[in-house]
Amino acid sequence: MIRASAFSVVGGLAIGVATNLLQGVLPGHFNSIANSGSVWVVGAFVAGALATRRAPLLGLLTQVFAVVGYYGYAELFRDGMGSAYAPAVWLGFALVGGPIFGLAGTWWRRGAGRRPIMGAGLLGGVFGMDGLWHLMVLHYLPTGMAFCVVAVLVPLALGRTWRERLLGVLCAALVAPLAVSVLSIAAAVTGL
Repeated sequence: MIRASAFSVVGGLAIGVATNLLQGVLPGHFNSIANSGSVWVVGAFVAGALATRRAPLLGLLTQVFAVVGYYGYAELFRDGMGSAYAPAVWLGFALVGGPIFGLAGTWWRRGAGRRPIMGAGLLGGVFGMDGLWHLMVLHYLPTGMAFCVVAVLVPLALGRTWRERLLGVLCAALVAPLAVSVLSIAAAVTGL
């Protein structure tokens, strides 16, 4: 458990720093890819997939330390992180999303029955959420389409059989609009 926790902490810090760096390097609207919710939760999903126990906790650690890495890098090496409001909001998202995607990762890797489909579909669905958000709210057509393609590719790549792959895509298609609704409410409440 100590090694898994250390991996989650280091992995989370790396995700936070990398997304901060890539945001300043990627051209135009593509810089939003580096700092999207779907890209961030991949770390929690991987932590959960690698875990033999306590996947939600490891997903949580990954996401919390991604926030620490992102804003810590901004504070130390950029112009500062600004107000503490944004890090607090993202920490709140980490407290919810980390355990969910840690669990999704372990369901995909070790689950039985429908759980592998749901795990892969949930990860694909969050990419679909970012795709729909970029298309409908931000009006970033190329990045929105890229996210939507990844939303389909994730369950196709993670499925073990064609049945699992197709059901995973269907699951992602159901999750994406639901997640956009949740994101819309969260954005309205938090002002982000």
